[in-house]
Amino acid sequence: MSTVEKMRVDWVDIAKGICIIFVVMMHSVLGVENETGTQGWMHPVVAFAQPFRMPDFFLISGLFLSVVINRSWLRYIDRKVVHFAYFYVLWLTIQFVFKAPGVVAQDGATGAISAYLLAFVQPFGTLWFIYLLPVFFIVTRLLKTTNVWLVFAASALLETLPIHTGWLVIDEFCSRYVYFFAGYAFAPAIFKLAEKLRASPAIAAIILGAWAVLNGWLVFHPAPAPFSAWIPQETYTSGGLGGWASVPVISLIAGFAGALAIVSSSALIASVPWKPINATLRWLGAHSIVVYLAFFLPMAAARTIVLKTGIITDIGTISLLTVMSGVIGPVILYRIIQLTSYGEFLFKRPAWAHVDRAPQQETAQATAA
Repeated sequence: MSTVEKMRVDWVDIAKGICIIFVVMMHSVLGVENETGTQGWMHPVVAFAQPFRMPDFFLISGLFLSVVINRSWLRYIDRKVVHFAYFYVLWLTIQFVFKAPGVVAQDGATGAISAYLLAFVQPFGTLWFIYLLPVFFIVTRLLKTTNVWLVFAASALLETLPIHTGWLVIDEFCSRYVYFFAGYAFAPAIFKLAEKLRASPAIAAIILGAWAVLNGWLVFHPAPAPFSAWIPQETYTSGGLGGWASVPVISLIAGFAGALAIVSSSALIASVPWKPINATLRWLGAHSIVVYLAFFLPMAAARTIVLKTGIITDIGTISLLTVMSGVIGPVILYRIIQLTSYGEFLFKRPAWAHVDRAPQQETAQATAA
C-alpha cells in the first residue's frame, strides 16, 4: 500500500469515527432531554452538527464504491445487500427483545408482532441507516451507466423537495441519496481536496474556521416565517433549531459544506502526531458499524441509571456521560467477544449468511467492521 493510499484510509476512518460520535451524541442527548423535558449545554453541539452529521456519513459511505461496483451481481449483492440485511435482522431482533415488553403492555402481543413485522418495511429505531445503505448500493449499481450530472441533479432536486410520505425509506432516500451518490461519483475530487488541505494546514485552518462561523450562524439564526414553513419536522426531532441551515436549498449547500469540512478536518487530524486521538478515531471509524449497532443498550442503561440515582442533576453532564457510555459500551463488548470468541455472530457474518462463498479468504475475513 502506497503512502497516499495509507493516508486516505487513515483520514476516511477518522471521518467515520467523528461521524459515529456525532450520531451517538444526537441520540444520547436528545434521549436525556426527552426524559427530563429540559435542554442541557450539549444541545447546541447537537444542533451545530445537524446539517452535516448524516450527509457526511453517507458521503463517506460512497467513497470506495467505484472499486467494487463492477463486481458480479452475486458478489455485489452478497457484500452490499446480504451483509447489511443480516445485521439489520439480527439487531432488530435484539433491540425488539428489550422494547417488546413496553409494546406488549401498550398494544398487546398482537401489536408487538405487528410492530416487529412492520420493521421489515419501515426501519426500526436507530437501525434505519443500516436498512438504507443496501438500497443506495442497488440504486447506484443500476444507475452506473447514467450520466453522472443528471443523477446528481435529480438527487439534489429530491433533497430540496418537501417529500414527506411517512415511509422512512422513501423520505430518507430522497433526503440523503444525493450525498451518497456524490461520494461515489466525485471520490477523486474529494480525495484530492483532502490531500491539498492536508499539505496546507494554515489555509485549511482558516477555511475551516470560516465554515464553522458560517455553519453556526445558519444553525442558530432563526429563519423568517415564510422560510421556516418549509423546514421539515424531522429537523427538530434530530436536534435542529429551525435556523437557516434547515431551509431547502440552503440545507443542501450546508450539508455538502459540512461534509467536506469533516473530510478536511480528518485529513488534518491524520497528519498531526496526536497518536492517542488519531488511533481512537481511526479505530472507531474502522468499526463504526459495531458502535452503530450496539450503542443503544449502554446508552439507554446509562441514561436510566444516572437519572434514577439523582446524584448528578446537570442535564448537560448527564448527556455527556450517556454519550460516553454509548461509544465505550460497544467497544468493550467487541473486545470481550474477541477475547472469549463467544458471540462473534453479533459483529461477524457467519458462513451460512453468505450467498457468495468465494474467495474463501475474503469470506472468512468479512466482518461488520
